[in-house]
Amino acid sequence: MTAGMNRRAALGGAMAAGAVAVTARAQAKPLVIEWNMHMFSRNMAKFPFHPKATYRPDPAKNPADPLAEYLKRMSAEGIDRALFVQPEPYGDDHRLVLDCLSRTSPDKFKGTSLFYPRDSEAPRKLVALVKSEPRICSTRFHANRGNKNYMDSFADTGVRALWKQAVDLDLVVELHIGPSVARDAGKVIAAHPGCKVVIDHLAEQATGTPDEFADVLDLAQYPNVYMKLSGLNHYAKDAPLYENERPFTRRVIAEFGPERVVWGSGTPRIVDAHMQGYPASDVAKVKGQNLKRLLNW
Repeated sequence: MTAGMNRRAALGGAMAAGAVAVTARAQAKPLVIEWNMHMFSRNMAKFPFHPKATYRPDPAKNPADPLAEYLKRMSAEGIDRALFVQPEPYGDDHRLVLDCLSRTSPDKFKGTSLFYPRDSEAPRKLVALVKSEPRICSTRFHANRGNKNYMDSFADTGVRALWKQAVDLDLVVELHIGPSVARDAGKVIAAHPGCKVVIDHLAEQATGTPDEFADVLDLAQYPNVYMKLSGLNHYAKDAPLYENERPFTRRVIAEFGPERVVWGSGTPRIVDAHMQGYPASDVAKVKGQNLKRLLNW
């Protein structure tokens, strides 16, 4: 074998070793999926707020192209995939979410929906939306303390009809609830064995009492109920990681288990901060693997 051949062999071996190292580093980074991206546009002519909007952010503060801004955030935070969550100001007008989905890859983005359970046409509208855009994977119910804009209780006929339609479509039911309604939500979950549920923002624990939050923890008995590690910014002041809340979040994570906690909003480093002591495999589940499995994605 000549010296030139030896050099080529050595170079080839070094390049192969480098490729293996790069692959190993890529595999070491856990998949990160964000379930909580609310898109807001400055273009009120194209994407107006709903007449029943529960709040109205200042359009002048919204970006001209919210999708472009979010793609920058994904790059900065190392987010691999995301769900566009239908914001309340747009009500059941999904044009902005649909616009964002139309401009992105199915491999990286899905969307959620929002309807008014008092609207008898809501189940039909949900069917039509999913038929027009199969990347809609969830519908959301709002029932926090004092918020009667959508429903009076989980016993409402409209709530039950919309929930059943979501289950029939194999969608995830997203619950933005407070602790005071957790027990009633549990009755609907029990009536639909196997229905997939994600509870938003740690069930807004600051709006309830300790006894009411015990009802939230009781929902962990249902194997398809997941808790979202998010919303700490709604009351905690120690941004960006909210480490003062770790005694609380660790209790919730322990109750639901790392297999049924998902991340959304803020920085994914929140997961690392609130799961200290857990193995890397469990942290990876919360950052993205659980949602990948739940959404068959």
